[in-house]
Amino acid sequence: MRLNSLYEINHSGHATMYVIEGLRGLAVFLVFLVHFTTLVEPWIIDGKSFFAVTSVVRSLGNIGVDLFFVLSGYLIYGSLIKRRQGYIDYLRRRVERIYPVFSLVFFVYLGLSYVFPEYNRIPVQLWSAVRYLSENFLLFPGIFDIEPIITVAWSLSYEMFFYLSVPIIIEVFGLRMWSSVNRQIFFVLLASCVLIWPDVFGGHVRFAMFIAGILTYEIMSSGKKLRMGGVFGVAGAAGALVITVMHNVYAFNGQLKFAVLAVSFISLCVGCFSSDGWFSKTLRYKPVRWLGNISYSYYLLHGMVLNGFFLLFAKLVPPSGHAFGWFWSAIVVAFILTFVMSSVLFAFVERPFSLDVRRKVGSKV
Repeated sequence: MRLNSLYEINHSGHATMYVIEGLRGLAVFLVFLVHFTTLVEPWIIDGKSFFAVTSVVRSLGNIGVDLFFVLSGYLIYGSLIKRRQGYIDYLRRRVERIYPVFSLVFFVYLGLSYVFPEYNRIPVQLWSAVRYLSENFLLFPGIFDIEPIITVAWSLSYEMFFYLSVPIIIEVFGLRMWSSVNRQIFFVLLASCVLIWPDVFGGHVRFAMFIAGILTYEIMSSGKKLRMGGVFGVAGAAGALVITVMHNVYAFNGQLKFAVLAVSFISLCVGCFSSDGWFSKTLRYKPVRWLGNISYSYYLLHGMVLNGFFLLFAKLVPPSGHAFGWFWSAIVVAFILTFVMSSVLFAFVERPFSLDVRRKVGSKV
């Protein structure tokens, strides 16, 4: 019961939101795998087979961020297209959602930068340091070519740009007055532009993932009943898996990868949202959803916790001479540790200062 009160978020029985929680849990676990497999490498003696496996694992893990973008596109666009919202109030809610957790983790990173100088990325000169810290706090790294203090925070730059731009696009083009079919055509063309002419859009082809989320919302809100939704979900997951592995092996054009990934994630989400098959039921399993509910805290904190874990572990166990099987026991310990520490951040910062505050004022996103 106490765990329910900590990890559960009230959606009034909304099945789609429960699936979204599960997808967030899947996405953040994929991100965890990227950083864990990178940090554990010095401990594994069977390098050849290990590196072959972890190369694929890291490729799959990187698409966890893309799945987050798809879900953001679905939720944010869905809330905006249904009703007009005051731009300032809307941005205030976005800031309330992002900055309490980010600010705390940001200042912890600053402190650790001076405790561990080898990890310090802050320039020595005062003006350069002030500028660099300001750019990071304002979430510029990612959209702009700036090294982030918090490695994973580059994605927040994409999120914030999407938050700023999507209500403007809706208003400028009057999209609420369009039919769903016409909006879908509009966003397919926009996604095609992002993918085909990356130089025009600064090479930020990952913006196509947000558009995939928008298209998912339009498909789901069209009112058409989809048959064999579970098949779409499994096909989407398989498509994302195959294109990611193929790109890792053959290193072909990145735009093609993201185009297929966008279609695959649309299929995955539509299938999971519209069916009650085993895949959707797995995503609604409480531990998976709980990880999804703390995913923002987990996303920002897990890298720091993993680095601390391996720094301490290196003093206890020299980083060499271990078989590949050791990897699996280490991953369990590391994941539990990151989950517990992220739960503390969620309980004392994210939940009271982001989620509970927004619910009091009636925010639905």
